[in-house]
Amino acid sequence: MKIRKRGKYLTLILCLLRDFSAPFFFPPLSTSSLTVSSPICSGSRSSKTFKPKKNIPEGSHQYELLKHAEATLGSGNLRMAVMLPEGEDLNEWVAVNTVDFFNQINMLYGTITDFCTEESCPVMSAGPKYEYHWADGTNIKKPIKCSAPKYIDYLMTWVQDQLDDETLFPSKIGVPFPKNFMSVAKTILKRLFRVYAHIYHQHFDPVIQLQEEAHLNTSFKHFIFFVQEFNLIDRRELAPLQELIEKLTSKDR
Repeated sequence: MKIRKRGKYLTLILCLLRDFSAPFFFPPLSTSSLTVSSPICSGSRSSKTFKPKKNIPEGSHQYELLKHAEATLGSGNLRMAVMLPEGEDLNEWVAVNTVDFFNQINMLYGTITDFCTEESCPVMSAGPKYEYHWADGTNIKKPIKCSAPKYIDYLMTWVQDQLDDETLFPSKIGVPFPKNFMSVAKTILKRLFRVYAHIYHQHFDPVIQLQEEAHLNTSFKHFIFFVQEFNLIDRRELAPLQELIEKLTSKDR
């Protein structure tokens, strides 16, 4: 994939490779509850984007899966960390990790909200070749063109609504996942990827200025390894960051 702003993109790649030559840094997983991080920028524009998420109580099976994920992430082996634990249900593993990625992306985007404005990002894009229009199939049925902050607000609110729906993401023991669960999870992860893509293409300079690149790079590599492990996002959807993905995964194949 050719990117017009080649110099900046190569800088991004070099920064990523530099960061991954050092020991891994992993954002802490919550082991007492499953909660969306609050916005870390006091000037956040929308409470909808960063409102609290449901908790998973101690003693539940999903709580135990979170503890397992935390332990394997701490080993620094991301390929191993994303694998389905022996004897566990795939749907439940995907559900726990989907909520965790939502939390991570919420926090990461929160660091650059001052730079992602209606003026700086009048359209939701990932470089000059990729533009996203929003539709959720319910409230907004026909795709609409909107600014990046508005798109991400729509997206995060929509994702949270899915995660809060006990018929889609059951948290109680013995409650089965619906037949369409994997399809819903794939749509959520596909849309969350677009936030990563927007941050990398449009806001990587502020990320560097804030010294958040190691955090972003590690979170994204974890995300990519997970969706690759279970084939959760079509390769075509990953095209805006395909060159970056190939660079960061080439040494782990």
